[in-house]
Amino acid sequence: MILIDGKKAAAELRADLKQEVAQLKSKHNKVPGLTVILIGDLTPSQIYVRNKEKSANEVGLKSEVIKYPDSVEEKTVLEKIQELNSDETVSGILVQLPLPKHIDKQKVIEAIDPSKDVDGFHPMNVGNLSSGYESSIPCTPLGCYLLIKKIEPNLSGKKAVVVGRSNLNGKPMTQLLLKENCTVTITHSKTKDLKAECLEADIIVAAVGIPELVRGDWVKKDAVVIDVGINKTDDGIVGDVHFDEVSKNAKALTPVPGGVGPMTIACLLKNTIDCFKRSQI
Repeated sequence: MILIDGKKAAAELRADLKQEVAQLKSKHNKVPGLTVILIGDLTPSQIYVRNKEKSANEVGLKSEVIKYPDSVEEKTVLEKIQELNSDETVSGILVQLPLPKHIDKQKVIEAIDPSKDVDGFHPMNVGNLSSGYESSIPCTPLGCYLLIKKIEPNLSGKKAVVVGRSNLNGKPMTQLLLKENCTVTITHSKTKDLKAECLEADIIVAAVGIPELVRGDWVKKDAVVIDVGINKTDDGIVGDVHFDEVSKNAKALTPVPGGVGPMTIACLLKNTIDCFKRSQI
């Protein structure tokens, strides 16, 4: 079995992006800029934003983090987004989720200029992706897609099963696989015979948030399995896939942690650079 090393793949992608930023700087005399808005003091969000900032600096992006307390008014955040929308030095805007209850997530997402939406959550980008047009692609499914392509460069005609139907992962992942001419089945916690669906799959992407849901006897020989899940249990962090069992059958499998996670941040940097390039045309 091939252990899909997300850390290594992310490091390779960052090295490529660093080169690209240097070329863009010499061509345009400026570099792409990423601005992250962080509201409140949730530890996972703080760690994640710190990692984003570090990675952005590593590849040569201009990086800025704007912090607000939990008590910040929605109006203040929306006004800041409008200001960043019209700032030419900002190529990408990201508002770290989750948000405090009094702030409307959808309103915040829709306030971001679609051409600066590096998370790919704006309805216009969602629509463009599902229509096959150019768009910002959500970072986690994009990372999954790049990892799959490393193992299977030609996906045409493959059967893919996506476990989970969230806007964050399941739906955009489906669009990316359809674009590669896969036959895609979207499944979820209410699917009648999930095991039977998974056994048909050449590619399984599990993003449903149920610890170790996908078992060894759910996976046919030589399937590529991507585990997006991060679940805290008494035994520590586990994915949505039972690693020990599935590793006996799968052709390739991502570990948790160290699989999809590192690619998510690397793809955020890629999206920022792509937004910058589109703005220069």
